[in-house]
Amino acid sequence: MTATLEQTATAGTVRQELLNVRNLDVSFSAGRGRNARLNHVVKGVDLRLAAGECLAIVGESGSGKSVTARTLVGLPGANAAVQAERLELAGHQIGTLGERQWRQLRGRDIGFVLQDALVSLDPLRPVGKEIEEALRLHGWGNRRSRAAKAVELLASVGVPQPELRAGQRPDELSGGLRQRALIASAIALDPRILIADEPTTALDVTVQAQILELLGRMKERGTGIVLISHDLSVVATLADHVAVMQGGSIVEQGPARHVLYHPQHEYTQALLDAIPSEHTKGTPLTKDGRARITATSRRPRTARPADAPPVLRAEGLVKSYQGHDGAVRTVVDDVSFELRAGETLGIVGESGSGKSTTAKIALAMLEPDAGRVLLDGAAWTGISTAARRSRRRSVTVVYQDPLSSFDPRWNAERILLDAISRRDFPGEAERAARVLELAGQVGLQVEHLAKHPLQLSGGQRQRLAIARALAPEPEVIVLDEAVSALDVSVQAQVLDLLTDLQQELGLSYLFISHDLGVIHHMSDRVLVMKDGRAVEQGSAEDVFNRPRHPYTRELLASLPKLGLAPGQRTPAAAATPTIGGSSS
Repeated sequence: MTATLEQTATAGTVRQELLNVRNLDVSFSAGRGRNARLNHVVKGVDLRLAAGECLAIVGESGSGKSVTARTLVGLPGANAAVQAERLELAGHQIGTLGERQWRQLRGRDIGFVLQDALVSLDPLRPVGKEIEEALRLHGWGNRRSRAAKAVELLASVGVPQPELRAGQRPDELSGGLRQRALIASAIALDPRILIADEPTTALDVTVQAQILELLGRMKERGTGIVLISHDLSVVATLADHVAVMQGGSIVEQGPARHVLYHPQHEYTQALLDAIPSEHTKGTPLTKDGRARITATSRRPRTARPADAPPVLRAEGLVKSYQGHDGAVRTVVDDVSFELRAGETLGIVGESGSGKSTTAKIALAMLEPDAGRVLLDGAAWTGISTAARRSRRRSVTVVYQDPLSSFDPRWNAERILLDAISRRDFPGEAERAARVLELAGQVGLQVEHLAKHPLQLSGGQRQRLAIARALAPEPEVIVLDEAVSALDVSVQAQVLDLLTDLQQELGLSYLFISHDLGVIHHMSDRVLVMKDGRAVEQGSAEDVFNRPRHPYTRELLASLPKLGLAPGQRTPAAAATPTIGGSSS
């Protein structure tokens, strides 16, 4: 790394070095006896960070970045062997610390934000109590002051109604609210260094902007931040230095503007090229992708006449729920839209905007309180399950987390077999051939079919989910945050796959996302939702380039921008800023 990290001067003041890592290696032992093997996941990593700076570590899943982060807080995992020439953090030689010493450091000197807030938070305890516990363990305040501080911290990270939320358990909060509560707990004692592993992955663009602003203020107060992320737009907003990891090693490292605007390594260039934005619309995000066979429909598709009804039409949808406090809240309020054959309608909005509930109504998984949905001009909601059954195959879904929708006891082959109609494929040989065909269409290999979901990577699981959705040969696929959990390069492969399948099969997509870059790249038309209402809709070009509603303009203004056009490696005043949101 450059010498500026050893001794950073600002206004004549030398910044204290908070992190000095030299030749870090982390390995995991697996198996026993003759089957014992060593898995080397972090190899020769050097990192340095000064107070008031942000070091971003970027790379795909499996690159070693999260293991590096966990090692820096003394949580490398079971069977881990850690070696380093130098391992200093916040003035402590952490390579020799025992667990008791680590407990004293975590929270006080070192804050740590994990990616998966649902797992990280105690499911039986209100989030306010979780934050209070972090304060109590280090002797901060009394019971009353700790409770007040917890509410204050929740408010500081953008949690609405912080007094109410402090009393709620994690399962009563959205993913974004859980993540904000976790960040509040991590910064409760204003640590000298904060290690944040994908802290904005689950957040909407406006809340993400609040968190980035909060982290920016912490930097100004002298906090050192190690940001683990695969979202290069977020990295560009906050980082002073960037380290790019691939296969456990750092392949490129330096000042953020050099790495992001003048990348030297081909892997860094590939990560940048894979970011979906306004500039990538209509072009592949990956150069080659994964080998797959061309998708063909077994069901004859006739050309739709010009006056044919939309594939899916929603008219005045309304849906309300009664909360735990007895109050009735309207989560979808008079929403209407049309989805035409072969097009993509993107629905964008924050958590709680009603977009996922709208998707469930479109899937006929929920009945609206008012309004209706028509499929090919015929009633789709408001009819009996039996009346809907013969057409159920026409509308399928791909979720954000396919793992939770798979039976963990089944391997990929069994999952696909279960989705294949016995009426269309009555023979075992026909069904086996159909499984191979579906796998080939989404780029899965034969060896993947024998694996269970937990044995597949995130990208492979999402390909399996898409193959399952294709099995009934639908007209419409609802994609509910279907790429938000994927690394930028894997996300690019899946988006290219979806585009190819749409062109080959004439599919219509209802694409739900809070990622504006993905929405712009994929959508023909866009519907913007806020507080259950459709505040704006129109062509993607009009909504993104000529937004009419103040909320749409607020969303676009909150979007972190990398500032690169295709092929452009240096920022130029004349270039249109890239719209590239959270690629998580």
